[in-house]
Amino acid sequence: MNADSFDYVLVGAGSAGSLLAARLIESGALTVCVLEAGPPDHSPYIHIPAGYIRTLHDPAYTWQFKTEPVPGTLNRIFATTQGRTLGGSGSINGLIYNRGQAADFDHWAQRGNRGWGYDDVLPYFRRTEQRLGGDARYRGQNGDFKVTDLDWRHPVCEAFLAGVVSMGIPRNPDYNGAQQDGAGYYQRAISRGRRVSTARAFLHPALGKGGLDIRTNAQATRILFDGHRASGVRYRQRGIDREVRARREVILCGGSINSPKLLQLSGIGPGSLLQELGIPVVHALPGVGENLRDHYAVRMVARARCRTINNFSRQPFLAWEIAKWMLGRPSILALSPSLVHVFWKSDEALDAPDLQFAFTPASYKAGGIAGLLDSFPGMTCGIWQQRPESLGYVRARSNDPMEHPRIQPNYLAHENDRRVLLAGIKLGRRLLATPELAPYFDREELPGADARSDAEIMDWALKQGSTVFHLIGTCRMGPDSDPTAVVDDRLRVRGVEGLRVSDASIMPSMPSANTNASTLMIAEKAADFVLGRAP
Repeated sequence: MNADSFDYVLVGAGSAGSLLAARLIESGALTVCVLEAGPPDHSPYIHIPAGYIRTLHDPAYTWQFKTEPVPGTLNRIFATTQGRTLGGSGSINGLIYNRGQAADFDHWAQRGNRGWGYDDVLPYFRRTEQRLGGDARYRGQNGDFKVTDLDWRHPVCEAFLAGVVSMGIPRNPDYNGAQQDGAGYYQRAISRGRRVSTARAFLHPALGKGGLDIRTNAQATRILFDGHRASGVRYRQRGIDREVRARREVILCGGSINSPKLLQLSGIGPGSLLQELGIPVVHALPGVGENLRDHYAVRMVARARCRTINNFSRQPFLAWEIAKWMLGRPSILALSPSLVHVFWKSDEALDAPDLQFAFTPASYKAGGIAGLLDSFPGMTCGIWQQRPESLGYVRARSNDPMEHPRIQPNYLAHENDRRVLLAGIKLGRRLLATPELAPYFDREELPGADARSDAEIMDWALKQGSTVFHLIGTCRMGPDSDPTAVVDDRLRVRGVEGLRVSDASIMPSMPSANTNASTLMIAEKAADFVLGRAP
């Protein structure tokens, strides 16, 4: 074994790991080693926003995880792809910047997690962000992570929004500001036509400051312990097993699949599982890998009576779109897959939205999130419940660190999840049937004219719905009184020393949002914990 030592060893250079590593070396007094299982983020498809169609299915830059058959969705198996490169899932995701509702974080605090209420986490959202305009009480202007508005317009989007407003849902120019309710254009992690990842915004600039060692193609296989103190990480790089030592702490930033898997392989997890796999127990923690949540979405598709992105992505239009992108002008190459948002309620009696809609003047074959665009001009309206109650798990399949774990998201297992999704589909149909959109609306393709009764609609949703790749909760944060909590409110793994988790896996419950923005906030807060700074 070749071993060397640093103050901190971080496992994973994803959205959280890249930001956290950069923060830890800012003073120049600390050394940090970052282990990333994937390659550097050199592919141009990572940095061109439209390239997500390719990277999402490329095993060179992604973990091509698959779930177990899911009982609540006719025993279907789902791809739960995660990023596997510098920047992690933030280098391959849909580029949306969405924080969620204030009540989401107040709920975290109410569950016994001190310092995680909305007023506590808002400064961390603002610290990361560079957002020109907006209310300075909510938005950051001096951070390195650039968040921009859509600079490309299409008449179908404007007509859709006009129809939404006619139904009594107001326009909201900043859903990341005072309140989320309403409709408008999504904010994106795109600047000057290129993707903004935490690798690009934080990690690469930090390399010039010294103290940082980034090791790519280096998959962590086990956390090393001296007694009950984490002392380093064993990893495999180009077929060779190596070790790196941590003088102060090991910090897991591998995400909601890899972080619990590594803990289990290292002897921290449910005792019965570790015994079954023949892994010596360092500390029995029953919640490791449990409490998995994810957003389950359906995508309604309609034919359009005008040219859409489906047309612009083919010749002769594509050549002009490429030229515009190279000239720094608005182009479909610099778009996120979702352009228009609607946050609204499945029941008017609710105080806050529980549904998220994502509209775009494009459509994919079979309604998929990424892949081949339809040959006809199309539009898509995606729908998902914001705060799912169904719980699943992630469990190591064997003691072989190279083997993918068992992943069971249990989509739609909870009755309320099915009820809210059904209400969302019905509302989505109304949004697509407004007089304002009618000049551009040809006919519904999905779910189609045959799906009219509640049973028929839900049958379609079970057959065609899919993940939104927002996995959280498998190393859940909680107080001492919570037997399934994995980390405390300073992100320290319970029962051991020198070990923390800083990624989406620590979320106690799902924020009403895409999860990348909250993951950045967690990393910012983790930096203060590690460095001993006041909040």
